[in-house]
Amino acid sequence: MPNVKNWQLGRDVAYPYPESRPKKQWAIVFDLNKCIACQTCSLACKTTWTSGKGQEYMFWNNVETKPWGGYPLAWDVRILEKLGRQDWAGNGEYLGKTLTEAAPPKEWVLHWEPTDEDWMYPNIGEDDCGGGTVDGGAHLPSLPHDKWFFYLPRTCAHCTYPACLAACPRKAIYKRDEDGIVLIDQLRCKGYGECVRACPYKKSMYNPYTRTSEKCIGCYPAVEQGMQPQCVVNCIGKIRVMGFISPPWRARADNPVDFLVHEKGLALPYYPQLGLEPNIYYIPPINADPGYLEQMFGPRVHEAVARYRALPSDPAAVGLLCLIGSTDRIIDRFEVKDGKASGYDADGKELVTVPVSEPVIERPAWDARIGAIRNNTP
Repeated sequence: MPNVKNWQLGRDVAYPYPESRPKKQWAIVFDLNKCIACQTCSLACKTTWTSGKGQEYMFWNNVETKPWGGYPLAWDVRILEKLGRQDWAGNGEYLGKTLTEAAPPKEWVLHWEPTDEDWMYPNIGEDDCGGGTVDGGAHLPSLPHDKWFFYLPRTCAHCTYPACLAACPRKAIYKRDEDGIVLIDQLRCKGYGECVRACPYKKSMYNPYTRTSEKCIGCYPAVEQGMQPQCVVNCIGKIRVMGFISPPWRARADNPVDFLVHEKGLALPYYPQLGLEPNIYYIPPINADPGYLEQMFGPRVHEAVARYRALPSDPAAVGLLCLIGSTDRIIDRFEVKDGKASGYDADGKELVTVPVSEPVIERPAWDARIGAIRNNTP
């Protein structure tokens, strides 16, 4: 296999095809401290793309509760168990094997294949917390502080080195050069299911009605028009921003995604040890178990959590987080100045400007003008 550069692992990794980075790379950043698992993103995606026959169990976007949730069942636990020991060096270099490096003979990728039953429980483990059980009769002040869970929204990661692409015998899967979105050619696909087996995130899905595989398409018809995907623009918690990420050697500090990933180190890829260089990035939840977070996001997660806690002293980062969710257009450049955050498109046109902090007005309950107490009124 050729060796390709994987900056997330700090080393070269084996991959069936030579390195070929697109002109631009589609990416999304999620702030997990804001997700409330309302599933609006899941429904926005499903009503737009997966409401047809054979797509009943397809959730190209889903939100699962960690540590016990997973769709399909235990997808992450099963692939991590097969991968084996995963060690990191002190300089951030990954010392273990990746999925392509650990592949068995006559296989391109180490894989786990879900059964039909594994796809039947999209909300398994919802709101189940880690840290032991709660004794009967316990109340909030007496609970130990090791109880935690968080919500994890997931879409296809449109990896730089996709496992689905590596495993497809029909060469039906391709990565677009103009935006890095990974797609399946429905005319070439014969439904062998190799992509379903190979994708560790299980975001390639088999349609028994059409007998082909289907997956998240990154809302490319919208992206081509400068619009963000459906799951992003419909997010009630405003936890998502879609843009184009640069490799670290070409990063721009005024690019929202580059800023969060490269400049500030706030957002991290999930399960980078799989070696696919996924382009979904998460700002880790600050109240979850540190050991669990390190397994999911790698050793840099502790620095990311510390930086998030220090946000009040970082006006630029605070301004950008206020800007997220304020426009349905793709923000190519942002700036924070004079207490306001502004976003601009690729042509330099201003898309939106929002205040970094809202004024707080305290209205006395007693209104002398009308001689009455006013509560909860405009």
